[in-house]
Amino acid sequence: MKYYDKLIFELSQNGRCGYSLPECGWDETATDISACLRRESDTRLPEVSEPDVVRHYTNLSNMNFGVDTGFYPLGSCTMKYNPKINEEVASMPGFACLHPLQPESTAQGALQLYHDLSKALSAITGMAEFSLNPFAGAHGELTGLMIMRQYHLQRGDVGRTRVIVPDSAHGTNPASAAVCGLEVVVVKSKPDGTIDTEELASLLDETIAGIMMTNPNTLGLFETEILKIAEMVHGCGGLLYYDGANFNPLLGKVRPGDMGFDILHLNLHKTFSTPHGGGGPGSGPVGVASRLAEYLPYPRVERDDDGCYHIVGSDKSAGRVSGFMGNFTVLMKAYAYILSLGKQNIKKAGALATLNANYIKESLKDCYKLPVDKLCKHEFVFDGLADKSTGVTTLDIAKRLLDYGFHAPTIYFPLLFHQSIMIEPTETESKETLDAFVSVMRKIAEEAKTEPEVLRDAPHNTPVRRLDETTAAKHPILTYFEL
Repeated sequence: MKYYDKLIFELSQNGRCGYSLPECGWDETATDISACLRRESDTRLPEVSEPDVVRHYTNLSNMNFGVDTGFYPLGSCTMKYNPKINEEVASMPGFACLHPLQPESTAQGALQLYHDLSKALSAITGMAEFSLNPFAGAHGELTGLMIMRQYHLQRGDVGRTRVIVPDSAHGTNPASAAVCGLEVVVVKSKPDGTIDTEELASLLDETIAGIMMTNPNTLGLFETEILKIAEMVHGCGGLLYYDGANFNPLLGKVRPGDMGFDILHLNLHKTFSTPHGGGGPGSGPVGVASRLAEYLPYPRVERDDDGCYHIVGSDKSAGRVSGFMGNFTVLMKAYAYILSLGKQNIKKAGALATLNANYIKESLKDCYKLPVDKLCKHEFVFDGLADKSTGVTTLDIAKRLLDYGFHAPTIYFPLLFHQSIMIEPTETESKETLDAFVSVMRKIAEEAKTEPEVLRDAPHNTPVRRLDETTAAKHPILTYFEL
């Protein structure tokens, strides 16, 4: 075992000290803590020096893969590079030291940022108003569906209990609908990967609350019949919900509000470059058309005629979905990103993301199966290797990529294809990086023919080899030692 493979408890030595805290000045006799909450014995903590602690966690971080260390073509998740200026802005003391309970008169700068970011997102998406409170994309989905239900209930239209979801949708769409108490109805895709409008027409009736879509869809294809779909759903009294996970290629080019969408959420950790992964912190702001603004969750921020900013609510609101004003430092990073690009340059992001995706697709479609050979937007999907005779699976390809220093794309999603490989390069990657990725993918395709066992046993040079994921899921070991 290498030194840095050891867990922190294995490095512990009796009597070793890393940091000396001052003596506790708290009068224990003055506290009223229940006996059941008091410890009967000291906490078991490792005894290690400061250098050992620093080296331990630094080496652990080096074992992880991130956008700062390599190419991360994770389809449908937009693993975009996070500009470091965003982190500097979010750590400014004037913002970082705010307390959520201080009077709003002493937090006018923060409230202005919240207000101005809401207006910027409205302009970018074509929505009338925004709430920045949801903590993540799926949380935004749930919030948007709560608004949808509240809209119908306030009008006394209590029979609208079903929501339509395409068969190519993100998995969170049906999950969010179910959590919101709505019945999920699936509409199938045509062979070209877009929604079958004839089947959609057969599903529309007075029980439909709305439809959840992302455009471009999870195949990276633009739904060219979106205006017709909007007319059909609105015609039966339903609303259109836009899953903003795939909004990146449309930045500055097309607005969901102009397509006919009534509600949307955005993933700030995808489209607007805030950190992504590790369980958060995320942010999933929700925007709505003007007729739905009063149903947005509270609190919201408004500016009065004197230029002061105030926290407001609404009697018809769908309620509170988070504590205070959401993940505020994440909002700051997104705001910094938008200001850095500006109105002119934000248009380039989606165009470059689309160019990069099509470049990889065209460079690899001779050795990987391309089920829908059309111009894509930000991402595209292969159905495994073109040569299926090798027996090499999508999982084998993904594991082998790790040996070459690339994170694997999304695999086995969408479920439309048996061996799906969803690739999304984003706009931040250079041509040199894309060429290196293409070269490795072609090399893996060749290895599948000449050395298939190398792929089936991959990865070979990562800190952890291939795991038995099924057993790990069914019988997880959740603790290293007994407390």
